[in-house]
Amino acid sequence: MQPGPSPIEKALAHPDPEALASEALDKANSNAGRNVYLARDAEWTLAQARHAAQHRKAALRGLPIALKDCFDLAGFTTSCGSRYYAEINPAAEEDSWVAERLKQAGAVITGKTHMQQLAYGITGENADYGDCVQPADATSLTGGSSSGSAAAVQEGSAIAAIGTDTGGSIRVPAALCGLAGYRASHGLGDWRGGAHLAQSFDTIGWLCRDLRDLPRLAQAVFELPAPTPNDNPIVVGRVSGALLNDCEPSVMDAMEHTLQQIAAGGAAVVDIDPFFWTEAFEIYAPLQAIEAAKLHAGRFEYFEPGIADRLRWGASIPSDEARALEARHRSFVSETIALMSGVDFLLMPALPLPRLAAGADHSAVRAKILRYTTPASLAGLPSVVLPAKPCGMQLLAPRFEDRRLLAFAASLAAFLP
Repeated sequence: MQPGPSPIEKALAHPDPEALASEALDKANSNAGRNVYLARDAEWTLAQARHAAQHRKAALRGLPIALKDCFDLAGFTTSCGSRYYAEINPAAEEDSWVAERLKQAGAVITGKTHMQQLAYGITGENADYGDCVQPADATSLTGGSSSGSAAAVQEGSAIAAIGTDTGGSIRVPAALCGLAGYRASHGLGDWRGGAHLAQSFDTIGWLCRDLRDLPRLAQAVFELPAPTPNDNPIVVGRVSGALLNDCEPSVMDAMEHTLQQIAAGGAAVVDIDPFFWTEAFEIYAPLQAIEAAKLHAGRFEYFEPGIADRLRWGASIPSDEARALEARHRSFVSETIALMSGVDFLLMPALPLPRLAAGADHSAVRAKILRYTTPASLAGLPSVVLPAKPCGMQLLAPRFEDRRLLAFAASLAAFLP
């Protein structure tokens, strides 16, 4: 990574938040679909910037920040990526907790971003609002469901963006778009004014360009628990075994290169085979579907066929099967805690392929990707995506060790591209 101040350090030094916001807004919706944002109001954003100029000590003073459109923002309608909800939901009267925290920190919200319907997808496709392609590459999807949040950072209309991650919805867009991403531990933050997909797995997080900026962004929104004291050398587990059997060679090469850079920074690297993680998707998918079906009961017909089918499946799962899955989930969490007891972090690819081609049939891709992301989702682990070529890696930590994870990831910025 190039030396010098990070993007956020540069932006915080800008003398005029209104000019900074204006520069960002000029770049909005620059992808081929012109659909990075589902809702925005330039004059409203500039008024925020003028207000932010008066609060010089705020943590995110004047920073243009994009908000995923599953969080309420006073005066705007929350669509959850669905025209049905955009039409029936009134404009929000109050800010969600997330929007409130952003404003308190002095952020300037640039708009509400594109997302896969209901946050129930991993590719960035959306039949209602068009598929979200990368501003930097019109032939490639952003990944989802925090598709517009990734695109906003990539195009420069936001210095950072709020996303959500249930089964990989921050990690996959960050990894595909060359960004840093942070998925908080499950249970951090407040979902007041936010639309859930599956409460047992939903998390909030950030996308930005530079690993060094993630600690500041996280601290501005979350009250992060203090890390467990540990003066021992850092040990990073290289995930290996059957879980990675279908990973493309270019992605495996990127993983090895990233591990070499981590070792160059002084960490020890050991092999870890989480053999039971191969079961994660078959536990996660039905539990997610059950919870999502309850939240959207009676409305399935208004959504894309693939999403509607998953909702109907969730509604059809018998209660005894659900209880058995919940028991497997608890066992999975216990085994993961034991697995991570000998390491500080685990490293693995965020997904097994380097690119999602725009316009291609990705019907079989969802399960393939979620095999890589749902282990952390089931265990509630925090994750940071380390940018890499051709796609990013996910660095995982024990639950609620977010501050330690973010600090270590930021320290790697000197060694990673």
